[in-house]
Amino acid sequence: MISNILVATDGSKISQKAVKYSIELASQTGASITLLTVIDNSSLISQSMPAALSPSKVIEPIAHYLRRAAEKYIERATKVCVKSKVSCEGVIRQGHPVEEILREAKKSKADMIVLGSQGKSTLESAVLGSVTYGVIHNTTKYPVLVIRK
Repeated sequence: MISNILVATDGSKISQKAVKYSIELASQTGASITLLTVIDNSSLISQSMPAALSPSKVIEPIAHYLRRAAEKYIERATKVCVKSKVSCEGVIRQGHPVEEILREAKKSKADMIVLGSQGKSTLESAVLGSVTYGVIHNTTKYPVLVIRK
């Protein structure tokens, strides 16, 4: 029986589709949803910026910007859950996305992980996004449902 579904979202269209699919599934099974957004530490290190946005012109640190964006993704997904009368909890983590998704699946006692086939990552493999590929190949405990475009 499915009682808790972990949905990883990065705000991309495909992850929004994964949220909607998870809500339908939760409605049918009576499950609750854990909405997870991971702030990828590598994005804090590898971001380059134009000279016009050099540190003297940056209004807020990149980490704060990414945190606010993650909060918006969770807020948007939570509104859809509430509208559909599905119980949900929003979680924001910082770290390596694959590791944090699996860590949250364990912590929230998820019965299933749902994520989009490709997210916002600039480095996408030909078939699956790198995070999706990593989750699929690093877990045997949780069923993983991949939502395609």
